[in-house]
Amino acid sequence: MEINLISDTITKPSVEMLQYMFNAQVGDDVYKQDPTVIALEARLAGMFGMEAGLFFPSGTMANQTAIKLHTQPGEQLIADKYAHVYHYEGGGVSFNSGVSCCLLDGDRGMITAEQVAGAINDPEFYHSPLTSLVCVENTTNKGGGACYELEELKKIKAVCDANNLKFHLDGARIWNAVVAKKQHPREFGVLFDTISVCLSKGLGAPIGSVLLGDKATIHRALRIRKILGGGMRQVGYLAAAGNFALDNNIAKLIDDHRRAKEIASVLSKLLWIGKIEPVETNILIFSVREGLSENLLIEKLKEKNILISSLGHGKLRIVTHLDYKEVMHTYVLETLQKITL
Repeated sequence: MEINLISDTITKPSVEMLQYMFNAQVGDDVYKQDPTVIALEARLAGMFGMEAGLFFPSGTMANQTAIKLHTQPGEQLIADKYAHVYHYEGGGVSFNSGVSCCLLDGDRGMITAEQVAGAINDPEFYHSPLTSLVCVENTTNKGGGACYELEELKKIKAVCDANNLKFHLDGARIWNAVVAKKQHPREFGVLFDTISVCLSKGLGAPIGSVLLGDKATIHRALRIRKILGGGMRQVGYLAAAGNFALDNNIAKLIDDHRRAKEIASVLSKLLWIGKIEPVETNILIFSVREGLSENLLIEKLKEKNILISSLGHGKLRIVTHLDYKEVMHTYVLETLQKITL
């Protein structure tokens, strides 16, 4: 039995989800004739209190579309130095939109309103790129699943409004934040111009993200999605998985968060552990003591059929998810306590 804790993207549809997908009503979504896709888009828009949604094959494409919507070539966006839109989207910010990034040194991937205000270029100083967009990620990936406080997001929104900036949320793990902080999706919908909502991470769907915004913005997004090659045909089979996930898997995130914290608790008692980042949701980032080899730990765990990943610079990552069951969890906790480096 292999236990894969590399990412929450490795989940596979349950038998029940597959049956639900099999029974979906579908049509040609390029012609906006797929009823299941239309229903999912409207459902998510309603959950976040926004006007419209558009289904995408990936969160990266949804984020890149949002950046294209809110910027012009030569302009600049503000984001944390760990931002997914900068590190893990293939340089799409520059390739697709011709935009540069002003990267801020936030706390575990989270930036503050004060930092944003200090990073905005004077719009009259034409030697510097025009600042036009702020992107935040919630929860933060490289920040270890950290969750923004709503009050700080409200302050950033006020800075954006005062400086005529657009505000985009990369909500790849927004469901984790909503569950962990006992928040409501509408609390995010009132703050952002666009939100990308992922269904294939914590919620266990095989594919899919939805970009949310007002009707005019999402209408423009349809053209950009087409340009990027994201028009799909009978995609309702995949949208059905998203609907099933929304019905059945949100509450299960509590277990992912508990298990990540329990792994952190076990690690904190081991002599070979260096630092453990605070654990709020389903991502655990840690390091081994100086002088010890993180690669050796990865290999020893692999020998025990437990897979984890390296983030580089001595950081290791464990991600709990829907397919990580309690029996696996018990085995991982016992194995970690037996490992020596």
